[in-house]
Amino acid sequence: MPTEPESAAESGAEPAVEAKPDPEPEPEAGPEPAARPAVDRGAGRRRLQAALWPPRLSRGQLVVALLLFSLGLGLAIQVRSTNDHHSQLRGARQEDLVRILDELDGRQQRLQQEKAELEQSLAKLENSSNQAKEAQEQTRKKVTELGVLAGTVKATGPGIVLTVDDPQGQVKADMLLDTLQELRAAGAEAIQINDVRVVVNTYFTDASGGGVQIDGKKVSQPYRFTVVGNPQDLTPALNIPGGVVRTLESHQARATISQQQKVVVDALVDLKTPQYAKPAPK
Repeated sequence: MPTEPESAAESGAEPAVEAKPDPEPEPEAGPEPAARPAVDRGAGRRRLQAALWPPRLSRGQLVVALLLFSLGLGLAIQVRSTNDHHSQLRGARQEDLVRILDELDGRQQRLQQEKAELEQSLAKLENSSNQAKEAQEQTRKKVTELGVLAGTVKATGPGIVLTVDDPQGQVKADMLLDTLQELRAAGAEAIQINDVRVVVNTYFTDASGGGVQIDGKKVSQPYRFTVVGNPQDLTPALNIPGGVVRTLESHQARATISQQQKVVVDALVDLKTPQYAKPAPK
């Protein structure tokens, strides 16, 4: 029978020592992480409350809010009054309803009458306005016509240009005055001699050194008459036998007439305030 192995003690052999693993080196302690700041959870809420209250309204927003409030209040009052009126009508008697209907009819008739009167007043005002405009237009037209006659307004229209050449210096003031009178008699409406406007009080004088003065202004030849009027009347009036043209030619002057569809009389005179004359009472 096999014998059991002898123990190490009995055999005198030293017991085997069990190998232990080397201990793992401990990790070196690194720098400690910085401490996190404490979070104030109520700060955001306080900022939100500060932003919302007290409310900051601009002027435009305030005006809009007031308008909306007024509109809502007016609608509420109107709805309430309408409901009250309807409730009153539902509870009214037939006689009361007939009376209310008669009052409404009478009010409608009065309103129609007022409307007709207002329309008549409007028609009168429009008519008077049209008459006033017509009167103003007629007044402006009359002022323009008087300005042409007085020489304060430019004139344009069909007419003639009469040019008198006087190389010998034989034309005198009385000859130019006769020419002017002949043109006026033939229907001239506006006349200008060189750069001098001819008006009702225009006068001619002989200059001491030769030539002619018109309203005190020296006018040298050639004498140029710019005339607004009917050319068919003005030209024959100047060319009649023994008339202006023949008289000028007899004094060695030459007269040339040019008919034109549009001439411009642009010389103006300065009006003088009368020293003694005043408008007579009507």
